[in-house]
Amino acid sequence: MVRLNSKRTEHLLWYLIGIMLIIVINQLSYFKFFRIDLTEEKRYTISDATIELLRNLEDEVFIEVYLAGDLPAGFKRLQKSVRETLEEFKIYAGDNLNFTFTDPTVATSEKARNEFFMSLGQKGIQPTRLFDNQDGQKIEKIILPGALVSVGTRESGTMLLKGNRSMGSEEALNQSIENAEYELANAIRRLTQREFKKVAFLHGHRELDSIHTSALVMSLKDLYSVSHVNLSRRATLSGMDAIIVAQPKEEFSEADQYKIDQFIMKGGKAVFLLDILHVDMDSASGVGTVALPIELGLDNLFFKYGVRFNRDYILDLNCGVYPIVVGNMGDQPQVQLMKWPYFPILNQYSDHLIVKNSDATYARFTGTVDTVKADGIRKTPLIFTSENTRIVTAPVRVSLNDLRADLKPELFTQGRHAIAWLMEGKFTSVYKNRILPEGINQSEFVPDGVDSKIIVISDGDFIRNDFNPETNQPVELGFDPFTQRTFANGDFMVNALTYLLDEDGIINARRKEIKIRPLDTVKVREDKTYWQVFNLVTPIVLLIVFGVAKGIIRKRKYTRF
Repeated sequence: MVRLNSKRTEHLLWYLIGIMLIIVINQLSYFKFFRIDLTEEKRYTISDATIELLRNLEDEVFIEVYLAGDLPAGFKRLQKSVRETLEEFKIYAGDNLNFTFTDPTVATSEKARNEFFMSLGQKGIQPTRLFDNQDGQKIEKIILPGALVSVGTRESGTMLLKGNRSMGSEEALNQSIENAEYELANAIRRLTQREFKKVAFLHGHRELDSIHTSALVMSLKDLYSVSHVNLSRRATLSGMDAIIVAQPKEEFSEADQYKIDQFIMKGGKAVFLLDILHVDMDSASGVGTVALPIELGLDNLFFKYGVRFNRDYILDLNCGVYPIVVGNMGDQPQVQLMKWPYFPILNQYSDHLIVKNSDATYARFTGTVDTVKADGIRKTPLIFTSENTRIVTAPVRVSLNDLRADLKPELFTQGRHAIAWLMEGKFTSVYKNRILPEGINQSEFVPDGVDSKIIVISDGDFIRNDFNPETNQPVELGFDPFTQRTFANGDFMVNALTYLLDEDGIINARRKEIKIRPLDTVKVREDKTYWQVFNLVTPIVLLIVFGVAKGIIRKRKYTRF
């Protein structure tokens, strides 16, 4: 006979109830999936936009990550983070996402390995060379910190090592870990999206031609439908989602200004890259040349939107180089690279999503930009020069002979300046309360706009690509032929257009912030012996105390009888 009021029966019933609760919770979780991230910075939480992207995958996505093999400690941390991110991706994507980690150095021969590296380089995955010491010998290691994303027959390479290298290697790796979700999600979106927003490069005012913007077009073609439009030949810009105005050299007519204005009033997005002064570097040798203002006719337009381009140049001590002839050896000229402050290297940014964790960008002949009052418009600076600058106003004499003189830091004391701004809000038309251009239908005029966004950059060369003289093919955007370094101009433009046009919010994945918690090296060195002894002795002492206590308890327990 079972007694319901016995302790044994009570424990059994509670045990059965617990099992039933576990079964019920497990069944409910099948219908309502959830995860709890207990980390302080939510490192295992991915953005809602990424989750939506993964849940709506229709095709199988395969990701091959080349972070495997014998990696340094910092890259192992990046590898672990990428693996954790992809495991989170797979939870939401299910069987539609698979990934693997491959060691790219296991090719059977050096020739095969080099061919493999070259093929990945053509897909946008560039190798990183590291030097390490093993047994007193300097060892060179080649690492491919990237991933190849494939959907059917389409594939796209993405770099996972993207951070501001001026901040140091550890910080750059940490920034790469923060960016891992965005880079992977954006690569998946490139290959799986069905509809493409339309981006147009405007022409008709001697803007950069399609040849000198081809590198940027290549970066954008997987994300957007890119075209080149002659503004003067179109009645409106309807049908476009964003426009890029790159280094115009001729004045815009009233009709063309009106088309741009109304495009923005109706919610269109725009990126303006303008040179307010023009200089011809072919004439800069000898006594030099003079940079003079270019009249573009856009001053009133920008002033209404809350920004003003100044007629000046910024000289920065943190700058690139330019080759000059410093002498002759026999009949051969001797060329030397000299610092050229008109080419600033820009590695100071705001904390905005567009430029968060960005590597350095490169400008050539950039000027200052001021903001003015514009009701309802939020103005966010994006890119800054260094603190060591000097401003020279038009007309500016530019001479390569100045490269021979030493740069005096005491002349570069005018602080940092923003050369790129983001403007957001409901813009007011410059033609409000004004006579409209001739031939405009008054009934179609929009005086007060809907929410829109524009970006202005005071350097028309910011998106200009150079050419490889051997192959006559365009090089990567941001590549400096003198230093053989590739700057992040292309990444900035991709992020900028993603922010302007990304209605799904994939770019919000860049909000992730992972804190570095380094040990205090001084304290570690001072207390090293203490903690070594503590960790060695404490377990033994605790074991002895436990044994003695257990013996005393057993003795007392059994001596009662």
